[in-house]
Amino acid sequence: MFDPETSPAPPAEPTPPAEDAPPLATGGVLRSIGQFVRETFYTLFLTAALYIVLNAITARIRVEGYSMVPTLQGGEFILVYRLAYRFGRQPQRGDIVVFRPQDNGLGGDYIKRVVGLPGDEVLIQNGTVYINNQPLYEPYILERPRYNGYWKVPPGHIFVLGDNRNHSTDSHILGPIPMTRVLGKAVVVYWPPSRARVLRPEAPPPTTHPTAALRQR
Repeated sequence: MFDPETSPAPPAEPTPPAEDAPPLATGGVLRSIGQFVRETFYTLFLTAALYIVLNAITARIRVEGYSMVPTLQGGEFILVYRLAYRFGRQPQRGDIVVFRPQDNGLGGDYIKRVVGLPGDEVLIQNGTVYINNQPLYEPYILERPRYNGYWKVPPGHIFVLGDNRNHSTDSHILGPIPMTRVLGKAVVVYWPPSRARVLRPEAPPPTTHPTAALRQR
């Protein structure tokens, strides 16, 4: 009679040998590294290309001093559009422009407002700016100029003044500025954010209104 308690247990099945670990997928790792390198290269290339394009179209400058007060304050950062006066386009009276006072670039960049255009006759007398014998209405200036002078703006030049008339090195000292020295038009104040704004021309054509000079205050 079969006794389960005393009968020998059936022999255990042999344990299969452990399988070797799969070989490292070297090809997949190399492909991943190659893809990472390509993506990094493309990103750096696009970043460099964008930087070059932006520098070709715009410039960023920091306002130094107070020659354009109250319109611009020292420490503000301005975006300058380099192509504003390319392809036959000309400055407009009231534009704020950035230019080099010397051909060799020494002395830094200046930022001033366009007052006279090519062919204009500019007269400053008794605190009033006259363009072709017509008084210029200027609500943006800090105070009337305390100097006098007469200038004829040659072709290819502009006449610029700082809005802080009596504390500005501009065309009343430098004379008309050649357009070849103009870097571009100031279009936006972007820093600090609390003072960010678009800069728009504020000078209308010269007016014959009899009280124009009085309203400049």
